[in-house]
Amino acid sequence: MKEIQLEAFLTDVEKPSRYIGTEWNSVHKEISGDMTRFALAFPDLYEVGMSHLGTKILYHTLNRRSDVFAERTFAPWTDMEREMRQRKVPLFSLESRTPLNQFDMIGFTLQYELSYTNILNMLDLAGIPLRADERDHTHPLIIAGGPCAFNVEPLAPFMDVIHLGESEEALHEIVSTYRECQRHDPRNRKFLLERLQDIQGVYIPSFYAPRYHSDGTLEGLDKLNGKAPDRIQKAVVRDLDKVDYPTEPIVPFLEIVHDRMMLEVFRGCTRGCRFCQAGMIYRPVRERSKEELLRQAEALIRATGYDEISLTSLNTSDYSQIQSLVKTMVDCYGPAGIGLSLPSSRVDSFSIGLLEEIQKVRKTGLTLAPEAGSQRLRDVINKNVTEEDYLSAVRDAFGAGWTGIKLYFMIGLPTETDEDIAGIADLAEKAVQIYNSDHKGGQNRRKPLRITISVAGFVPKPHTPFQWEAQDSVDELKRKQKLLKDRIRNRAIHLNWHDAEVSFLEAVFARGDRHVADALERAWQLGCKFDGWTEMYRHDLWMKAFQDTGVDPHFYANRIRPLNEVLPWDHLDSGVSKDFLMVEREQAWSEKTTPDCRFEDCQQCGVCPDLQVAIQLKGGHSDA
Repeated sequence: MKEIQLEAFLTDVEKPSRYIGTEWNSVHKEISGDMTRFALAFPDLYEVGMSHLGTKILYHTLNRRSDVFAERTFAPWTDMEREMRQRKVPLFSLESRTPLNQFDMIGFTLQYELSYTNILNMLDLAGIPLRADERDHTHPLIIAGGPCAFNVEPLAPFMDVIHLGESEEALHEIVSTYRECQRHDPRNRKFLLERLQDIQGVYIPSFYAPRYHSDGTLEGLDKLNGKAPDRIQKAVVRDLDKVDYPTEPIVPFLEIVHDRMMLEVFRGCTRGCRFCQAGMIYRPVRERSKEELLRQAEALIRATGYDEISLTSLNTSDYSQIQSLVKTMVDCYGPAGIGLSLPSSRVDSFSIGLLEEIQKVRKTGLTLAPEAGSQRLRDVINKNVTEEDYLSAVRDAFGAGWTGIKLYFMIGLPTETDEDIAGIADLAEKAVQIYNSDHKGGQNRRKPLRITISVAGFVPKPHTPFQWEAQDSVDELKRKQKLLKDRIRNRAIHLNWHDAEVSFLEAVFARGDRHVADALERAWQLGCKFDGWTEMYRHDLWMKAFQDTGVDPHFYANRIRPLNEVLPWDHLDSGVSKDFLMVEREQAWSEKTTPDCRFEDCQQCGVCPDLQVAIQLKGGHSDA
């Protein structure tokens, strides 16, 4: 394998340390001819990809094998890409600077729909044909996984293998099967794919062909391979204490998005927010034991030198032993100046005790997610929090010394009215009133208050109760953004929002089918990439791509879908039954809430019996 030489031009690009691959704890193996070469490809900037926990886990678990070397690659920024294309330098792995087209397998992370053009760009930079049907046994096997895999149809023509669900165990099966098939018949790609599809969670798109009605809706899938299953069920790790976790993660030379230690306390969420895809596809809840978390924390501190540990999950304050875990970690590591952070908190699981423990070492940012501006709409989305929960959390935060709070909301939710939008501003104003009244003359009064409202446009996501709903038009989302902006008059309240055009494109790909693949490829040909970056997004080019390929984006984003319509992702099984989603949709329109099955009766979502896995609360009950 020929190593790419970068020294001639690396100093000419911004942040060259994105591309050198010699960071602390990076893995550099002596490569022999019989090793399997696996490239972990994250289709965004280095700073984003190196903050992704899933990539850290897979890099660690693959490199524990003596017969595999796993290396990383990321989407080069525009200056680096320009140099590479001018100098005819192919996309390469960081550790050994091996061209990607010399790897056996390339695994893409599908974390965000607006990274899809980067995937095509990376394949092109690597000199690999974009479409699966243009590749043969001489090309790397292109694999993808992550949350967007649960509707991968817009990317299906470009992928050889998709993996649904959690991959750290299944990936070993995939690699072992690949190695076995290479020994048996390395030229027989079809035989390899047939063997791989026997692994739980593996979906081979080329074994299926969509069939459409005359109106463009999906009629069904035709199986092109007799061994292909009707449905592909996701893979799930049953006990997190029994799987490897990266306690010697790579420490980058430059600041990344999440530049700290990451400790995954549990997976899954059964709160049941009806807009939230993660809360459905990552079920059930499985916690790590407090003892295992403390062991991992000790190892992370020794291996990295970071001074902050982020306790990560979909909602860390729901961890059944959160109070005792935080207290123990603060007592152990606080004297050394090592602080803790919680990425976000639900307003109903908040506690002053938890806040006070965390800020003993270092005051971190505080984010609360009420999601909607009125109690009626919070009931529609099944947020299961009240205004008093919110006000109590805000009061506790100010009492503990916080002078700044971030509040997350969504606009465009089903049944939303202008009164609900106004309620967002009202909740922020009530926080200001609490600060001014409860803490007048206190220590915080010397510091200016800052309430930051972040508003995202609702995107109907597959495998949620709202998967059938329409997204508001771009014009309507903009009208609601202006309505909210005009409602905010207090200088202590600051408003940020997600671009409506970007939310629109996200909805197109979230609910798209294989027809959208043609528009995706055309948009890339026109120059689209890094579409999730404000300075890079080109709405005009995307609209031209849709026009050029005859794809109507509004058909996917802005159309209510009948409950009996075949959906592009119906064959991809998250474990949550469609019947449950329909019931939850009815509950939403009736403004009725559904309780969390961790604390009340089973709600019959289907995950536990279908996947033969159960909720695991290692503390037995919540101490939050």
